[in-house]
Amino acid sequence: MSQKKVTKKELLIKAAEFDLKGVQKLKKEALIHEIQIAEGNDACFANIQNCAVSPCLYRAECQTA
Repeated sequence: MSQKKVTKKELLIKAAEFDLKGVQKLKKEALIHEIQIAEGNDACFANIQNCAVSPCLYRAECQTA
């Protein structure tokens, strides 16, 4: 099952849900890390090879990065 990549616009909407400030100028990877931390998770995006975490919103592009 393949997931679609998450757009930066979608990430900014999610960041707003967590009231994250100053994230508009972050690169996509850094923005994902900020969201992961706000969710109470490790900032693992593109840092773990062969990740087995599922479900994960970012998996489609994380494991190709």
